[in-house]
Amino acid sequence: MSSESYPWGHLRRFNSYTEYIRKTFGGRIQKVVVDAGFTCPNRDGTIGVGGCTYCNNDSFNPSYCNPREPLDFQISKGIAFHRVRYRRARQYLVYFQPYSNTYAPLPVLKKLYQEALGYPGVKGIVIGTRPDCVDDALLEYLHELSELYYIQIEYGIESCYDVTLQRINRGHGFAVGEKMIRKTAGLGIKTGAHFIFGLPGETRDMMMHCAGIISELPLDSVKFHQLQIVKGTLMEQEFSDHPENFVQFSLPEYVTFMADFLEQLHPSVVIERFSGEVPPRFLHHSSWGLIRYDEVLRLIEAELERRDTWQGKLTPYT
Repeated sequence: MSSESYPWGHLRRFNSYTEYIRKTFGGRIQKVVVDAGFTCPNRDGTIGVGGCTYCNNDSFNPSYCNPREPLDFQISKGIAFHRVRYRRARQYLVYFQPYSNTYAPLPVLKKLYQEALGYPGVKGIVIGTRPDCVDDALLEYLHELSELYYIQIEYGIESCYDVTLQRINRGHGFAVGEKMIRKTAGLGIKTGAHFIFGLPGETRDMMMHCAGIISELPLDSVKFHQLQIVKGTLMEQEFSDHPENFVQFSLPEYVTFMADFLEQLHPSVVIERFSGEVPPRFLHHSSWGLIRYDEVLRLIEAELERRDTWQGKLTPYT
C-alpha cells in the first residue's frame, strides 16, 4: 500500500489524532484539562472503596487544575498555559479528566458542561468517565449537544478481560464497557476508550488478542498506555511483592509490541496516544528513563517505516 492510499487520508502510517483534529477543525485545537471535583463509585463505597489499584489521579492532573477553583477560572488558566506552550492554539476542547466526570445528577452535569461550552474559544468537551456512570438520560442530553458542538465520551475500559478488571478493583466487567460504547456510538456521540498494557496477570498474547476485540467495537478513538507503577497505590505493593506477575516492557519491546498491535487494529480507529507520562516524582520505578512521549511516538513511527507496515495491514478491513 502506498502512503497516498492509506484509508485515513494522510501520510502517516497510523490513523493519527493530530491529523484527525486538523481535518475536523481546520487547524490546531488544544485540550484544556479541568478538575470539576468528581469522585468514583468504587471510591465512595457505592460499589467499592479504594479505587482502581493502579490509580493516583494526582499523577496525571496538570498543575493548573484545582477543583477548589471555579470552572471558568480553571479554563482561563489552562488556555493561558497553552498559549505560551502552543502559540498557534486558538481553539480548545475542555477535557473533564480526573475521576468519573458523569458521576453526578444530570442538572449538575448540565450546568458544568454548558459553562464549559460557553467559554470563548471552546469548540467542544471531552468527558472522561466509567461505563457504569452513564445512563440513558445523560446520553440523550449529550446527543442533543453533539448536534451543536464536538462532544466526546472517553470511557476507561482498561482491559478486555473480566479477570483483570476484578483483580484491579475496577468494579465492572468488560460487557458493561462494550454495551455503553455501542450505545454511545449509536447516538452519534464521539466515543473513545482507554486501555492499559501490562496489567498484572496478562500475557503479551492476551494483550495482543485485544486488537481484534477493540476492532469490533464502534470506537472513534483510543488511548493506549503502558502500565506505570505509581507511588502510594495498591498496585505498588502488589508489584513489590510479586513483580513476576507483571509483563514489564522495555522501551524497545514496547515499540515492537505496538507495531505488531497496530497491524491488527481496525484502520478506522483514531489513535490519540500510544503511551503515558507520569511525573518522575510519582513513579515507583521507570525502566524507560525520562523519555518524553514525542520520542516514543517517533520510535514507533520509525519501526512502522522500517517494516513498511501500517495500522490495519494484517486485518481484513483494508
